[in-house]
Amino acid sequence: MNWTVDDVPDQDGRTIVITGANSGIGLEATRELARHGANVIMACRNTERGEDAAADVRAGVPDADLRVEVCDLASLESIRAFADRLEDEPIDVLINNAGTMAIPWSETEDGFETQFGVNHLGHFALTGLVLEGLHTAPESEPARVVTVSSGLHERGEIDFDDLQGEQAYDKWDAYGQSKLANLLFAYELERRFLTAGLSAKSLAVHPGYADTQLQFRGIEGRGSRIRLLGRQLMNAVLAQPAEKGALPTLYAATAPDAEGGAYYGPGGLLDMRGTPERQASSDRSYDRGTARRLWEVSSELTGVTYDLPEPKAPSS
Repeated sequence: MNWTVDDVPDQDGRTIVITGANSGIGLEATRELARHGANVIMACRNTERGEDAAADVRAGVPDADLRVEVCDLASLESIRAFADRLEDEPIDVLINNAGTMAIPWSETEDGFETQFGVNHLGHFALTGLVLEGLHTAPESEPARVVTVSSGLHERGEIDFDDLQGEQAYDKWDAYGQSKLANLLFAYELERRFLTAGLSAKSLAVHPGYADTQLQFRGIEGRGSRIRLLGRQLMNAVLAQPAEKGALPTLYAATAPDAEGGAYYGPGGLLDMRGTPERQASSDRSYDRGTARRLWEVSSELTGVTYDLPEPKAPSS
């Protein structure tokens, strides 16, 4: 499959919400969705940066239909306020894109380990709170939830005895756990959509190795110039540009043949670059028992419940 931005279908009349829309993959996805006619709601932690990003998009797409809204995924209060502002708006696509990677241990406003809190719990809460708006999308064009994971989910393991890394913390293990949680959530959400008889789809993607600011935040937090230069060199040699890294997201959000419950990523060298294809994720990501338990724990931690039935156990 040699799918590119030129293959994005007309998005006129569709409303797409994307978190972390002000930089990296989120910004490039926003740019192409706007170019193809979508009304894009840019959910950003910092609205000043969001408005700067919107201006950047409009410089190349003068008629871009953009709206910047504050949504800090490290704050359940901010997430709820954002969802309240969207209460009466039908949403065609929700792209759970924002994230943080390999940072020193810290806590969110609500006391969650930041990577788990932002990358997984924040998006779990947001999706549940806007679910009613997703239900109103036309059945002829089913609503979609696209959750951005990472190839590093394969390193992840859900440690229910220490989800917040309070007993032992490794920044990469915590990142892997959060990205595995993204996949467990995406697959469980698809099963619940199917059990409820809804036409909505839940899909997961990863960008491969894309040159974005996400990789530098943990390094900058440690003030290591040598590591910073090393990362810059690796990005220059191995990474694909952010606009290429956005292709799996755009495919999952717009392609007519993108399938619910699927995982899409770059199909080139070591799954790090290239055009999108359907791929298999780790064995752990398909564990239904872990997914169900994570769903229950996530609901307890965030206080967000979904009006969706629990999937039936597969017949033996």
